[in-house]
Amino acid sequence: MTRHFLNLSDAGGDALAAILNDAMERKAARADLPKGAVDPDAPLAGHVLAMIFEKNSTRTRMSFDMAIRQLGGTSIVMDAGSTQIGRGETIEDTARVVSGFADAIMIRTDDHAKIDAMAKAATVPVINGLTDLSHPCQIVADLQTILENGKALPGLEVAWLGDGNNVLNSIIEAAGLMKFNLRAGCPMGFEPDAAFVKEAQKAGAQIMLTGDAKEAASGADVVVTDTWVSMGQDHAEEKIAALTPFQVNEGIMALAKPDAIFLHCLPAHRGEEVTEAVIDGPQSRIFEEAENRLHAQKSVLLWALGKLG
Repeated sequence: MTRHFLNLSDAGGDALAAILNDAMERKAARADLPKGAVDPDAPLAGHVLAMIFEKNSTRTRMSFDMAIRQLGGTSIVMDAGSTQIGRGETIEDTARVVSGFADAIMIRTDDHAKIDAMAKAATVPVINGLTDLSHPCQIVADLQTILENGKALPGLEVAWLGDGNNVLNSIIEAAGLMKFNLRAGCPMGFEPDAAFVKEAQKAGAQIMLTGDAKEAASGADVVVTDTWVSMGQDHAEEKIAALTPFQVNEGIMALAKPDAIFLHCLPAHRGEEVTEAVIDGPQSRIFEEAENRLHAQKSVLLWALGKLG
């Protein structure tokens, strides 16, 4: 059976734990190697990863490209505008064609229905590099960063401030799988997807939605936010006005635990969703988090290709 990684639940809690352990072990094992050196075991030697981008990317593009290289494989990078997708070829036809050339496909797109359709048609694993519904690879890196900072996941208290977007949906999904709790401070009309909340609660996670940023941040082990206006979104001024009370600043961080860390998937709009004092402050782990996209995605690739778990 083909292993797709469209949401964290495709792997499940046990596999996600194995992915995280593998990511940390591989990161530690190559601490003294040059960035371009292949891992000694080269577990994906001869494998090809096809990457399809319908949205701009820095971290996803670099981390997946470096991930497959460090695992011993190679990549083919395709921007949708320069492929036949940009001229109307269906996702299903593209999936079938690309499956004949590559061992796995990573796609970064808008509508989650596209990646569902690609997974149904592809004969190789499909990995979600971002959709408007979820961003599972980002959350694997976030969980790795949390663990590396000495915080256990079961019982962890995570605070989210801002838009109820794709990143929050995946954090909520992770809460259900890894048994931690989440308080999401979101303005009315900007709540996360109700289906993700319901599933996490059913799994035993405490998920609280609140319109009070201070309530969300109080006593948190981890404070997380994201840019308020995603690529291609309209009515930015209205959205920013609604989200302004949910800015992560020094006052908000003071409400969290003294050893709390701050995460942001980047890119950041400094002075909007987070202040300079926080993002460049001693509690910020954003650049560790960004680097961990590489290590996490190596292990996601290994899981998808049946080399892990």
